[in-house]
Amino acid sequence: MGTMQLTMELERLARIFFLLAMLHTFDPIHCSMAQNSRHRDHHVHVGVILDMESPVGEMAQQCMAMAISDLNASASHINHNLKLILHPRNSMGHPLKALSSAVELLENEKVEALIGPQTSEEAELLAELGDRVPIISFSASSPFLSGEKNPNFIRMTTNDNSQVGAIAALVQEFGWRELVIIHEDSSYGNGIIPDLLLALEEGNARVARRTVIPPQARDIYVEAQLYKLMALSANIFIVHMSASLASRFFLKVNELGMMSTGYGWIVTDGIVNELAAMDQSVLDSMQGVVGIRPYIPPSERLRNFSLKWRHSFFTYQHHQIPEVNVYCLWAYDSVWALAKAAYHLGPGPITSMQKNDPANKLAHQAVIPTRPTGSDLVRAILRGKFTGLSGEIQLKNGQLQQPPAFEIVNVAGRVKRIGFWTELNGITRGLNRSSVATQSPSVRKMGSIGWPGSSLAIPKSQQIVSKAGKRLRIGVPIPTGFKELMGVEFNPETKAATVTGFCVDVFKAAIDILPYEVQFDFVPFNKSSVVAGNHYDNLIYQVYLQQYDAAVGDITITANRSMLVDFTMPFTETGVGMIVPIETSRSTNMWIFLQPLTVDLWLAIGSFFVFTGWVVWIIEHNNNDEFKGPLAHQIGMAMWYSFSTMVFAQREKLISNLSKVVVIVWLFVVLILTSSYTANLSSMQTVHELRSLPKGESIGLPSNSPANQTVLINLPFKNPSFHPLGTVEDYAEALREGSRNGGVSAIIDEIPYVKLFLSKYSDQYTMFEPSYYSTNGFGFAFPKGSPLVADFSAAIAKLRENGKLYSISQNYFNNHSLFTNQDSATKVARLDLYSFRGLFLITGITSTVAMIVSCKSRKKESITAQKHEVADQPGEVKFPPVCDMPSRRASPRHIRRHSY
Repeated sequence: MGTMQLTMELERLARIFFLLAMLHTFDPIHCSMAQNSRHRDHHVHVGVILDMESPVGEMAQQCMAMAISDLNASASHINHNLKLILHPRNSMGHPLKALSSAVELLENEKVEALIGPQTSEEAELLAELGDRVPIISFSASSPFLSGEKNPNFIRMTTNDNSQVGAIAALVQEFGWRELVIIHEDSSYGNGIIPDLLLALEEGNARVARRTVIPPQARDIYVEAQLYKLMALSANIFIVHMSASLASRFFLKVNELGMMSTGYGWIVTDGIVNELAAMDQSVLDSMQGVVGIRPYIPPSERLRNFSLKWRHSFFTYQHHQIPEVNVYCLWAYDSVWALAKAAYHLGPGPITSMQKNDPANKLAHQAVIPTRPTGSDLVRAILRGKFTGLSGEIQLKNGQLQQPPAFEIVNVAGRVKRIGFWTELNGITRGLNRSSVATQSPSVRKMGSIGWPGSSLAIPKSQQIVSKAGKRLRIGVPIPTGFKELMGVEFNPETKAATVTGFCVDVFKAAIDILPYEVQFDFVPFNKSSVVAGNHYDNLIYQVYLQQYDAAVGDITITANRSMLVDFTMPFTETGVGMIVPIETSRSTNMWIFLQPLTVDLWLAIGSFFVFTGWVVWIIEHNNNDEFKGPLAHQIGMAMWYSFSTMVFAQREKLISNLSKVVVIVWLFVVLILTSSYTANLSSMQTVHELRSLPKGESIGLPSNSPANQTVLINLPFKNPSFHPLGTVEDYAEALREGSRNGGVSAIIDEIPYVKLFLSKYSDQYTMFEPSYYSTNGFGFAFPKGSPLVADFSAAIAKLRENGKLYSISQNYFNNHSLFTNQDSATKVARLDLYSFRGLFLITGITSTVAMIVSCKSRKKESITAQKHEVADQPGEVKFPPVCDMPSRRASPRHIRRHSY
């Protein structure tokens, strides 16, 4: 690598010495006089160095000519005395040819600025001249070009590094984790790579390989490199190269069948910007490619320019180019930027070099002619700010600022836009009028994409994670029971293993969600080949030794195992459960009939019985004979009528409609109260209890459960005996026999095993979740640092969200996912006043309103009747009865007391 860099440095020095030799015969005084003459006429001579053999070169020359025409016709913007005179030269795509053209322009045409070093190599060479003549490039985008190193170099195009964020966002959007970068071996091709690698790494994408192709590589060399990539099963590529090399490259890609279904291609803006100028055969070979390019905001001025361009019928080598590309727009804006700066400086001499200027002394010693207006013209261009055809033109650090957005395009029959990318909002489907990205609520924030092979499905990246690119070896345990969770069956003839079960189905479902393909083989773990011990712990240790690429099965996540391998997030419920028989018992409490209702509810019910009877008596006692009589009789009648509604046994007729309304509402309340009381009392009298485990009871534990190591310490029972059990049938038989007959009284196991058992014996047994022990659930095990861990965890999370994991579990567990808490099983919640506050509020308001209406009506009738009696008997006055006072039968003594 050091020899290559030394060779490149020597070549660059040789080019500079060649330039100095060519400039040795320059006459600075003559140049200065000629320049002053031009300043008086306000003519600015500009050298234009383009590759006229390329479509970009010819288009740029045409656009600059149109810019000069527009300048001459635009007296309102630019002084009509200012004339830009272009002197085009053909570099033919060779840096040395561009250098000699620059020397010729400086010597013969006395140009004051150079526009268009088209390639990054040409711009890099011309920028090292050390002269004060501005060098403006509209297409040299290599990050190696810097305004700090070359103050006179002005880049009227975007830096290639500005697009790495958009590329990384696309890779992340498509879910690709492993890819190949193919780039040109040049200053342009190599400049973007460091920042691109960093951006991809931040997006969790791994670059498996970089393929470098020289600009002048022959087709046979390109073909050989593509064959190497095919041998690696690589199918996702990022391509960064010049359009001329890309045209030959994609023709060969299509020829080798790498533009078929399953492949994915992303190209940078250097290729996308020139798609309109490519031959149709090249476009046909690029069907399915996704690329990005700078977004050019629409404007009336751009629309008129495009119409003028189409009217000119620009053709390149008999190939009509109906649309103008961004390089042409930047070339147009470069001419305008130069013209505005020259007009700002004025026609006279702007700045003369001081004799003690170190830069002038250096230039004089090197015999390089200086330009009195050069440095001022550079500063004027850099300070310029205006709206051009390509949008807002503002230079920063010697280069055009990053565009407001990048367009995402897809070659699918034609080049169509499918979305945008902005640094602030990422990938979006559209932009609003202010060029601010509008977020899309969908997961895929772009339009439909036509992939290679006319496929609409996003290609999955091939990820090589095992040694030498082999298929993954997935170790699976060979359990003796619970085959519904993990089962391994061997063919007696072929000895081939068939792996089934809940864990296997979840693993396969997760692989289907992964954004790349993973090829694997299940390998049953032969426990006889390892030392004695826990079968599952031995399997984990083999994964740690990288004998297996992963382990799949009913493997519990534990702290000790996590020290050896990396687990995915659990795909089962966490914790343990205790299986106990269901027993039915009856309560022997003599006061159980009071327990369904709380004390405050009992008091409220009694109060409303009295209140309702009192309201009915007030309404009825004046007009209804059944509610008259002695005081004790009336009080008893009111209480009897109210409490008889509890069993709907009231026999007294009601006369007033108001009392009927009160009773109807109260009967509705009584009906609900009695129904609730009956239901709650029945639940309390007969409940299902979880039998408590007395001391000395036998507890069943699974044979290979990791709970065995900790449950012995955490169990709240003293001196329990343990019976290792292996299958569902063993569980049921041990529970049926019980502790006294050699069985067990309860079984403690992890939730998936308990749920599987209850799916078959839920009518005889139940489960509750102990609070004294828990586990972390099942997970897939991978070697430390495996890139698959994060992707599988994300896939499991997605399975939970879309309901696929629940659907798989239903096939095995019959939806047994409920815990039974011991306290809640033996206790029934009592009914309280808060639950029935609405009912009491309704009956209270109804009774109160009816009572008030009845009293007012009675007073009004009494006053009317009194007036009639006074008219008939003037000497006697009667007072109206009080509404809420009990009435007594009329007697002579009573009448005498109220008369006078």
